[in-house]
Amino acid sequence: MSFKPIIGTKILLLHLKLDDKVLQLNDKTFEIFIQKEKIQQEISALAARLERDYAGKDLVFIAVLNGAFMFAADLMKSFSLPCEITFVKMSSYQGMHSSGRVDEVIGLTTSVKDKHVVILEDIVDTGITMEKLFTLLSVEKPASLEIATLLFKPEAFKGTHTPTYIGFSIPNKFVVGYGLDYDELGRNTEHIYQLKGEGSH
Repeated sequence: MSFKPIIGTKILLLHLKLDDKVLQLNDKTFEIFIQKEKIQQEISALAARLERDYAGKDLVFIAVLNGAFMFAADLMKSFSLPCEITFVKMSSYQGMHSSGRVDEVIGLTTSVKDKHVVILEDIVDTGITMEKLFTLLSVEKPASLEIATLLFKPEAFKGTHTPTYIGFSIPNKFVVGYGLDYDELGRNTEHIYQLKGEGSH
């Protein structure tokens, strides 16, 4: 009896190494937008700012999956103060007794009541998801609630809670890598890429 390895189609279409400058994901070609060195420098600067603002406070970081996992991990490496971190997902479903959507936070196992909370996001564009999460977390009565994002698209933003901590403000272009995906591909890169031909950072 012989066994054939199972290789998903998506994996076959993923080519990460073309000297790192070009990333091919399915039918799209991406080029480097923000290099890994710049990303790490900005994360270190964000960590230092957060340390100044939250020294002596009971702090909880809430990282939003799937995209923020890399940002959250690297931020934690640079953040030296005592803190908690938890990972959550946003979910929407049809309510049984309502015609509208019901939003909920999945994975929040720690109490945030009377604690200082910083939401960690990979990117904030329209801000609609952040608005929902902000509203849901506010009900838990934290001492304060702020948003830290690696990337922010001010041209696309429609929310009311602008992130307090922003790594890079970028044009309203499609980006991928370092946690961000295109059809769930491309999260596992050190650089951030944009569609080829859309200009440079």
